[in-house]
Amino acid sequence: MGKKHITIHTDGACSGNPGPGGWGALLHWNGNERELSGGEDHTTNNRMEMQAAIEALKALKQPCRIDLYTDSTYVRDGITKWLDGWKARGWKTAAKKPVKNADLWMELEEAAARHDVTWHWIKGHAGHDGNERADELARQGMENWQCK
Repeated sequence: MGKKHITIHTDGACSGNPGPGGWGALLHWNGNERELSGGEDHTTNNRMEMQAAIEALKALKQPCRIDLYTDSTYVRDGITKWLDGWKARGWKTAAKKPVKNADLWMELEEAAARHDVTWHWIKGHAGHDGNERADELARQGMENWQCK
């Protein structure tokens, strides 16, 4: 039997940029659903978008076939288009500047490596049920963190 197929929707949120932030992920497989969320007190929206994908991938106990949906072109393009070049240049951009969020890019690459991930971009706040729920989870993660 092949790898289990999982659909993941992820989102990040930030109040101020930087500021308190949250991330959320919704995982679907075989009629099952799992929700994840969390936050940080001082972060950026891009870091929360990345953290959502990292946490979702790390939550899976075995290698899976994944369709991951994000409304962040930064995450989708970073992992599918820019990562190899950054690594080849010693974690520098084409403009020879240090790559922002290199720590999370390394973590995301490692989390994705054991899976067969197809990365999808979808328009945020456009009525996609999975994206809307991931956004709610990210906001909950941010609010929960702000109340600590």
